[in-house]
Amino acid sequence: MTIRLRYGGGPLRRRHPAEAPVPLRPARPSAAVLTGLLLFAAGCTTVGGSSVDRAGPGRELSAAELRAAAVAGADLGAGYTVTVMTPGHGETGAGAGREVADVPACQPLLDTVTPAASTGAASASPAPGYPYAETDLSVARAADPKGGVYGGLLGYRAGRAAALQAELEKLFGPCAAFTSAAPAPPAEKPGKKAPIRTRHRLNREDTPTPGGADGALGFTLTNESGNAVLSQRAVLARVGPALMVFTTFGVATEPAAAPDELIVRQQVAKLRAAQARK
Repeated sequence: MTIRLRYGGGPLRRRHPAEAPVPLRPARPSAAVLTGLLLFAAGCTTVGGSSVDRAGPGRELSAAELRAAAVAGADLGAGYTVTVMTPGHGETGAGAGREVADVPACQPLLDTVTPAASTGAASASPAPGYPYAETDLSVARAADPKGGVYGGLLGYRAGRAAALQAELEKLFGPCAAFTSAAPAPPAEKPGKKAPIRTRHRLNREDTPTPGGADGALGFTLTNESGNAVLSQRAVLARVGPALMVFTTFGVATEPAAAPDELIVRQQVAKLRAAQARK
């Protein structure tokens, strides 16, 4: 499987297996971030349907056009603040600190919701499975200061976005429960840097396909390390040759909420409008 679902918008870092997750400031993901983008796929009104292009194929957007198509505060109304980020900021090197799933097929899920450094880069001539363009963003809402939403827009060459969504659909069975290992934090004393093992549970969420999108997929992935339980809820939608994904984070006492529907709808609309321009 070649998908690389990277997501670097604002994940939570575990300091130690027994400690609670610590929010990190939004960081620009590396070029393949979302590279396989996290989610969305289905072609009917709910998760699990066939992938039918209901709104037409749309045209491929240039990197500049994709960035310009990112949802803005003005599109959402008063109380929303959008920060658009450039992929690549804060990279620590290919594979640095990357969590590795014990079931290889589940690796795309981890790469989708964690800020692991990418081994590829978005470019005009991308390697198989990588986008040719990427834009990442975070959205804050004054009425919900703790509920940040992190997103990414990925542009793929003809047919690749649909293929990726189909591959993602196949992960719910084999990845319903799996474990992973990640390097211990650098601050650990020499000799005590045992890998941090984490249990994960993957649940599909019923997610209607937004108007204008060709498909949508929603899921919640939990990370259970020691007494800390982090939940990551994501929605992925396919709009023509592009994928967009939005993610929220939560803990056991306050599970991650579904990404704001207004943000998702407005982003679909902007992408579709941009693709329709000549």
